[in-house]
Amino acid sequence: MLPDVPTVGEFVPGYEASGWSGVAEINTALADLKIKAQLADLGSTVLAGSPANCAKLIAQETEKWGKVIQDANIKPE
Repeated sequence: MLPDVPTVGEFVPGYEASGWSGVAEINTALADLKIKAQLADLGSTVLAGSPANCAKLIAQETEKWGKVIQDANIKPE
């Protein structure tokens, strides 16, 4: 979205990060092309799916970021 600004991935090999949110019962709205376009303008990607898909994503993200935290020896302050 900012073509003149280098990405973190250009400086940190393998860098990957994303944010996500889950909201129940809005798959119909997310299928609307106008809403998808508005979200894309904000830099978002629509990943509509079932509650089971959302639970799988949460489990995957928890495992991935847990490993990052453990490998970096990050401790709560």
